[in-house]
Amino acid sequence: MAKARRKLTITVEDAVYKGLHKVVGRRNISRFLNDLARPHVIKDRLEEGYRAMAADERREAEAAEWSEQLIRDVADEPR
Repeated sequence: MAKARRKLTITVEDAVYKGLHKVVGRRNISRFLNDLARPHVIKDRLEEGYRAMAADERREAEAAEWSEQLIRDVADEPR
């Protein structure tokens, strides 16, 4: 399902405007700015990602095995 979108008018310095056109291209500016702003204003994605990782039983088992091995490695180091 496509995400709802809204049109937004913003004002930027002329040099920034020209740089956006040059670097990301005219038809990609909205997506670029959206992707840049998203992690700063949408916090639920991080929690959603953690929930998805925790639900992955194989990944969790591998992570537990890795951390157990790390603890053994540290315990075996001379003091």
